[in-house]
Amino acid sequence: QSKVEIDAITCNATISACEKGSEWKKALQLFRMMVQRDLELNTVTFGAAISACEKGGEWEKALQVFRMMPQSKIELDTITCNAAISACEKGNEWEKALQLVRVMAEGEVQTNTITFSAAISACEKDGDWEKGLHLFDQMAHSKLEPNTITFNATISACENDGEWEKALQLFHQMAEGNLECSKT
Repeated sequence: QSKVEIDAITCNATISACEKGSEWKKALQLFRMMVQRDLELNTVTFGAAISACEKGGEWEKALQVFRMMPQSKIELDTITCNAAISACEKGNEWEKALQLVRVMAEGEVQTNTITFSAAISACEKDGDWEKGLHLFDQMAHSKLEPNTITFNATISACENDGEWEKALQLFHQMAEGNLECSKT
């Protein structure tokens, strides 16, 4: 009887399936098995494992996996960085989210609207409208267009701190850009 080899592609697909099924523990078990068996790790492997932890509310575990990328000689990319920032945002770890945005800039990893939206959401949860607004302004300097999520997070950050005039200004900017207002 022939023996079927477990390879990186199969493991990555299974980690992604666990992530989609909200099974972060199983995803991490597979990830660790890949490390132990010296299977090829790549950005897909790390992204799926980080996203699984993020969906499970396990920001610390997501960052542990993220920190293994340079050790594994895997270059940071936008998708894995965004997944780590989202994990921090969901864990109310705004400082760590902002630190990751800086890591991206220092490592010349391209940021995008998702990067800034997740970081602004982290600031919004902390009630720090000024940091959120600073990130919002950074988007313009990076020549990135804010989307509805970005505007909503920034407006909410202003609202949480009683900065209604700033929130109204952002709303008008959003309306001028023909973006839809959230129904929630």
